[in-house]
Amino acid sequence: MMKILGIDTSTMAANIAVLEDDKLICEYTINTKKTHSQKLMPMIENMLQLSDIDIKDIDAIGVCVGPGSFTGLRISMATAKAIAHVNNIPIIGVNSLEILGLNMDFCNRKICSILDAQRNQVYMNKYILEDNEIKALDDISIVKIDDLLKELEETKEEWVLLGEAVYKYKDKIEAINNITVPSPSNNITKASSLCVIARNKMKENKDVHNCYDINPMYIRKSQAEEQYEEKQKRLNDGK
Repeated sequence: MMKILGIDTSTMAANIAVLEDDKLICEYTINTKKTHSQKLMPMIENMLQLSDIDIKDIDAIGVCVGPGSFTGLRISMATAKAIAHVNNIPIIGVNSLEILGLNMDFCNRKICSILDAQRNQVYMNKYILEDNEIKALDDISIVKIDDLLKELEETKEEWVLLGEAVYKYKDKIEAINNITVPSPSNNITKASSLCVIARNKMKENKDVHNCYDINPMYIRKSQAEEQYEEKQKRLNDGK
């Protein structure tokens, strides 16, 4: 039997879980403003203790690589690398949008996962579910929310739109008849979904890494980097 520990701090919610083959052993989610650096390790220690699981029993780690919060991604990645290094186990990278997509297992509609990217933009990808596995219809991209909603409306197909960003743009989404928003429990990334995807990738030897060669997925530069580059540009233009 293979036990996979799933770790995700890509959004406001901190999520961890352990999957043993087809059995979900435990799952722990905290969706508060407390920082991930304060939450994550106590959550992992508490969950494993309550579940009578020793960290040495873990065979692999599934970690969310992004897109999402730059700081959050670094925290989960550093934690996964440390555990993997000490226990000499592999790490499987899973993106946050496919995790959201698998929340809608058995859904017969097309799925669009979105996360807030600021400036009226969202991180986005589209999916379908085939044989209970998530299949991407596109590449992850950053789009203006108005452009995305117009595109989905014009397809005339039935869509499920999910992710934390649905609350930010709730009024715009509700005005479109062929878009459905699922329940709140499905609008956050779930470590249990992460573990399922990681297990499937492990079987296919896809996105499997060691503690040295896995890194977060950065779709664009951080706000701090963009501000620094803009400042440098202004300084250079002033010469």
